[in-house]
Amino acid sequence: MKPSAKRRAVYWNTVSSSTVFHPMIQEEPLSIRIRKSPYAVVMRTPGDEFAHAAGLCLAEGIVDTPDDIADLRFCGGPDADIVTVTLTAARQKMIRSILKHEGGPGAWGMAGGGFVQRLRGVTERLPDTAFMDIRRAYRLLEDLADLQPLRRRTRAAHAAALFSVDGKPLCIAEDVGRHNALDKAVGKLFLAGTLGSTSLLVLSSRISFELVQKAARARIPIILAVSRPTTLALALAFDRNITVACRAKESGLYIFTGRQRLVE
Repeated sequence: MKPSAKRRAVYWNTVSSSTVFHPMIQEEPLSIRIRKSPYAVVMRTPGDEFAHAAGLCLAEGIVDTPDDIADLRFCGGPDADIVTVTLTAARQKMIRSILKHEGGPGAWGMAGGGFVQRLRGVTERLPDTAFMDIRRAYRLLEDLADLQPLRRRTRAAHAAALFSVDGKPLCIAEDVGRHNALDKAVGKLFLAGTLGSTSLLVLSSRISFELVQKAARARIPIILAVSRPTTLALALAFDRNITVACRAKESGLYIFTGRQRLVE
């Protein structure tokens, strides 16, 4: 299924109105199963389903390395909307307590605070090992739109772009959901075994707690975004020593945490 499709609309302005066909971003459900049991259903833009599933599993502590995954496959063919993740027997046993709460984000059978604490528990504090030229990082944020073909067509796609410490682009993913875009980008590099090369995450969205948590699980030390972070996101970033910055109102950056990593 393509990530976008054309739909008819009426274009109106103060002079006239006419019928146009406008590219619209696709949104479809994807069911992710661990072995044969339902784990999560996400609303996403079709594409990169295996990477999406792998990235989500990494973010939530289901897997730590690609070797924890024994198999990834569609249920019902490549056009199906169900992906089954089969873990190794050892990993399946190790995460048994997590899988007791099957149903994925928002369906853990616990209060919101309990869900936040569980996600905090699968992340670690990051060391100060990646330092990036602040002007280069700022340019990458400013140029993010140039890497978003789906956004140019539909004006409705979020993006997550991953870069090395010297600004080399490693992976970019677009999706109707900002968290889906990050799962897909991380998942691609995770499955390829190259996630460790990532030092910078650039987001087209605001910075929420969930996005900082996903970055922490992927051990990405620097996050730049178009919009500002939430208070809970900053609390986690400070606690896990992650650099968080966003575009300033006029020009430049607001740096909230981890200023030491962005150097002149």
